[in-house]
Amino acid sequence: MSIQRKPKTLAPAAAAAAEDAFIAGAPDAVPAPVVTPAVYEKGVPKGNKRQITLTIAPELLRKVDEVAHRTGQARAAIINMAVYHALEGDIFK
Repeated sequence: MSIQRKPKTLAPAAAAAAEDAFIAGAPDAVPAPVVTPAVYEKGVPKGNKRQITLTIAPELLRKVDEVAHRTGQARAAIINMAVYHALEGDIFK
């Protein structure tokens, strides 16, 4: 009989997380509900909105600017409306 080292044990928090992951991986496991934070922290706060950086193709930007000029809207308003309609419509479903 050989002498074996004592197996390492996980910290209580790590053990609990490993147990939860094991149980969640079961075929009949019910997925945990997705919790959305009340405040979205990405971007730079600007009033009640968030400022982001956007990279866009020059031809697409030209079309956005044309629509903005034709409708009297700001470029940001046109982009916001386009994103809103794309997400609320059936484009990504």
